[in-house]
Order: sequence, then structure tokens, then C-alpha cells
Amino acid sequence: MIKISTEYIAEKVKRAIDKISCEVEPSCQAALQKAYEKEDGKTAKFALEVMLENIAIAKAEHRPVCQDTGMVVVFVEIGKEVILTGRLLQDAIDSAVKDAYVTLRKSVLDPVTRINTKTNTPSVVHTSIVEGEDVKVEIMLKGFGSENMSKVYLLNPAQGIEEAKRLIVDTVAQAASNPCPPVIIGVGLGGTLEKCALMSKHALFREIGSNNPVEHLDKLEKELLEQINSLGIGAQGFGGKTSALGVFIESYPTHISSLPVSINVLCHCSRAAKFVIDGRKEGEICLV
Repeated sequence: MIKISTEYIAEKVKRAIDKISCEVEPSCQAALQKAYEKEDGKTAKFALEVMLENIAIAKAEHRPVCQDTGMVVVFVEIGKEVILTGRLLQDAIDSAVKDAYVTLRKSVLDPVTRINTKTNTPSVVHTSIVEGEDVKVEIMLKGFGSENMSKVYLLNPAQGIEEAKRLIVDTVAQAASNPCPPVIIGVGLGGTLEKCALMSKHALFREIGSNNPVEHLDKLEKELLEQINSLGIGAQGFGGKTSALGVFIESYPTHISSLPVSINVLCHCSRAAKFVIDGRKEGEICLV
């Protein structure tokens, strides 16, 4: 068995937050640059230019790339040969978030009293046990201008995938300029209400431009991306060729009497990172 301290994981989480609060995920920045180069609408091209300039300034001056510094969402895969030592993982990660947000906007509050926790905690941590001797961490700062545009549907299976496709495209159409497009769309298909929502959030960690390893899902992603970009919403809602940078789908078997569909919307600022802690070589970190 391999021992990994939750304090060590927390240290790497803090480092990741420090980085991604000021830097957009590389494939996202590349996709925005590509959208800028192919755009011929004057206003939309200007909007994309401003986005790219903002990203460059934020990185150069190490300033938040967006005023909404989001809520911290973390997916942790723990190898079954790993024993976590120290504090509970949630407590360790929340401590890292608290430290990282000393100079960042704190937006987390009680849903009923609306009293701010003043630490941007608790974070949202999802854990799973997998094969191996490593701990893989995926972390995202999720803004709520886009989160509020997300939807979950429990369809009658007779409505079929065509209705699911219509709802996915319609969700983006209804959101219009609100989530600061061009957006990134994560989709969960199948499972249960909570499973499809979880998949739609996790799908947002995919690298823009990557192919889905499942052939029929890859085909569906490309079809949906084409339909969404044909809406003409464009950068910041000013029209243009690019309304979405990517559509990413995760699926799971579901019950014969249902077709759960979740659409998680992300703005043009994907603030996400992944790292792996090798249990045999604790100390290594690989930001992807």
C-alpha cells in the first residue's frame, strides 16, 4: 500500500488555484485564437480580440482572468493501493481553497440566509476509487454566470435522442449572451438525475479539439457543435461564426423508462487543470 498525505494534495490544490485563477486552460485559449482568425464579423472579431487581450494581461500580471472567481469543483480519483493520511480530504482541500482565496473574490454563501462564508468554502469535491497507486486531481473554478444557464431534463424515452439534441441546442439559444460566449458545453446522457448532472460537469474537463473515444458520441458532439454555431449568437452575443468552442458528452446506462439529459454550460474562460500525484514518487506534479 502507498501512503499519500492529504496535506500534500492540498498544497498542490492551492498551487493549481493560484495558477488557473489567472490563466485560461491552453486548449481553450487556442480555440479562441482560432475563432478570432476565422471570424469576419467586425463586432464579433473585436469581442474575441478583447477576450484574448484580457487573457494575456491576466497571465502577464497574475491577475484574475474574470471577476467571478467561481466556486471550486474538484474531482479526485484515488488509486485503490493508496492510503490517504492526515485530515479528511474535504477538510484539507477546503483549507487550500481558503488560503488560495485570500486575494480572490469570495462568492460562496448559505443558500437560505445568504450569509457569505468569507472563505469561498466549502468546495465541491467528488471522489472515486480506481485502479493504481496514484491520486489524480481535476480542479475547476466554475463561474455562475454560466452555471445558472445549465439545465437538467428527465425525458420520456419515447422522446428519444432527437428531443435531447433539440434541448441541448435550445439551452444555448436561450442562454444567448448571458454565459459570456463562445461557450463550452458539457452533456451528460443517461444514469440518474444526479449521475447525468455529474457527467455533464466532468465532461467540461475535456481538452477542446479532442475526439470522443466512443464513435457515436463523437459524431453527436460534432453535430451539436455545428448546430450551436449556426445559431449566430457569437462572441459575447454580438453575432458571428463561433457560439461554442466545444461540446463534450459523457454517457451511462439508464433505466428503460427514462432518458436523463444534463447540459452544463461553461463560459469562454475555462479555468481548469489536472495533476497526478505518483504514490511511488510523492513530490511530482504534472499540470496538464
